[in-house]
Amino acid sequence: MTILTRTSAIILFSNRPDPKTMKFTFLLLCAIFGCAIAMRQQSVAVSGRLVCGNKPASGVKVKLWDEDDGPDPDDVLDEGFTNNDGTFRLEGSERELTNIDPVFKVYHDCDDGILPGQRKVKFRIPNSYISAGGRAQKTFDIGVLNLETIFPKEERDLL
Repeated sequence: MTILTRTSAIILFSNRPDPKTMKFTFLLLCAIFGCAIAMRQQSVAVSGRLVCGNKPASGVKVKLWDEDDGPDPDDVLDEGFTNNDGTFRLEGSERELTNIDPVFKVYHDCDDGILPGQRKVKFRIPNSYISAGGRAQKTFDIGVLNLETIFPKEERDLL
């Protein structure tokens, strides 16, 4: 049997948390939970076939990126190489507050001579191909691209 004296009751109940601290903690937890829910998982997929002239462009590096503005760094969603027949398919997903900005990039040496590095071409994927969730519902078919083409805003990747 425990007997509470007046002194022990005062000590027991004097360590109650401050109501302002409790409110702040509650609001902070609500904000963190709200941000976690607001981060939507979004996915995208792209497929196609690359050729160099009249031959399949096999073994060409292809990447699917989410290019971000501001302090958020760009994210690689998926990457790989074209098959022997020049075909590829990439799919990836990312959690973000706003819509992802998917970009398909090709790194190649087609019709490049002996220049250092690789030609780099990028294509924006339309927002209509962004799906909610972890799996892409639609695939953007980029078609057949002849890499001999000199694309506008083409760059060189020296890495």
